[in-house]
Amino acid sequence: MQFGIFTVGDVTTDPATGRTPTEHERIKAMVAIARKAEDVGLDVFATGEHHNPPFVPSSPTTMLGYLAAQTSKLILSTSTTLITTNDPVKIAEDFAMLQHLADGRVDLMLGRGNMGPVYPWFGQDIRKGIELAVENYQLLHRLWREDVVDFDGEFRTPLQGFTSTPRPLDGVPPFVWHGSIRSPQIAEQAAYYGDGFFANHIFWPTEHFVRLVGYYRQRFADYGHGTPEQAIVGLGGQVFMAKNSQDAVREFRPYFDNAPVYGHGPSLEEFTAQTPLTVGSPQEVIDKTLTFREHFGDYQRQLFLMDHAGLPLKTVLEQLDLLGGEVVPVLRRELDALRPANVPDGPTHEALVTASLAGPGTLEAATLEAGSRLETSAR
Repeated sequence: MQFGIFTVGDVTTDPATGRTPTEHERIKAMVAIARKAEDVGLDVFATGEHHNPPFVPSSPTTMLGYLAAQTSKLILSTSTTLITTNDPVKIAEDFAMLQHLADGRVDLMLGRGNMGPVYPWFGQDIRKGIELAVENYQLLHRLWREDVVDFDGEFRTPLQGFTSTPRPLDGVPPFVWHGSIRSPQIAEQAAYYGDGFFANHIFWPTEHFVRLVGYYRQRFADYGHGTPEQAIVGLGGQVFMAKNSQDAVREFRPYFDNAPVYGHGPSLEEFTAQTPLTVGSPQEVIDKTLTFREHFGDYQRQLFLMDHAGLPLKTVLEQLDLLGGEVVPVLRRELDALRPANVPDGPTHEALVTASLAGPGTLEAATLEAGSRLETSAR
């Protein structure tokens, strides 16, 4: 079981002080947070991709490349890479380069994003979002697995005899998660390729994501990649902690009330009752997070949102001390003990290399042979 944090990189005024950090301060804070995540024993740091204020992470691979030199164990990921508006050729090149720099400590989460204006900014049509996600990933998948690629699709100029460089480290592409909060087509895509599916269930009720994850698991099995229980699932979460729950609620309420996404909406109490947000003691975080397995089954990766809504860096680092010191060790022990032997652990480069040395399996043969069928079904 892998545990980590993800950031959306928002630049938000601290409601307690009225101060807004500069973009420079926020970027440097994200680096400090990632380094702290490794120091406290977490497994993953993931950054989002945004191209509009109040967010700063417009170039995730730049940040992750810098962090590769600042860390030694942390898996460096995204939480989301925009498969719809980025050129899949550039994604293939950037993440293969990052793989080499980080000695394999890299994976990525593909998604369509949640900001409609980004499509025209990069010359695309939001009405073609699903089709873009399907076609672009079909190309990306091939670029990492075929030395020479010919490709003629709808959304980019054709490729003839193209080789993406550098080639993936050890001949093994980065592991891919497909992230979605609402689209069964994306769950279908993840299942088809045998990739991971990440349900970032921080805003919507659990029941919605139970259906989405259940659909992915069943389609994963239908495509012959294993049993539904062996599908690779990641979950989002959101916590704020203090030694006792009353202090946690008191400290976090002004940040919740003024958050750029959910502020000025439901009350903190309503939101925590209906979503995975946990505001309370470390034990309350443990108890609520353990219920995720009851809803979704055994899963491989749990990421928490910790640094949003204007929380100062000092507070976030204190939160990470609690997460790494008091919460994750218990969750890791409890969830690993419950996981059946036939359910895989979280993906790592080393595990993928070992699997590749065993020879091509059903997953690889099926996806390379029939890549165009999924694209056709999405039209």
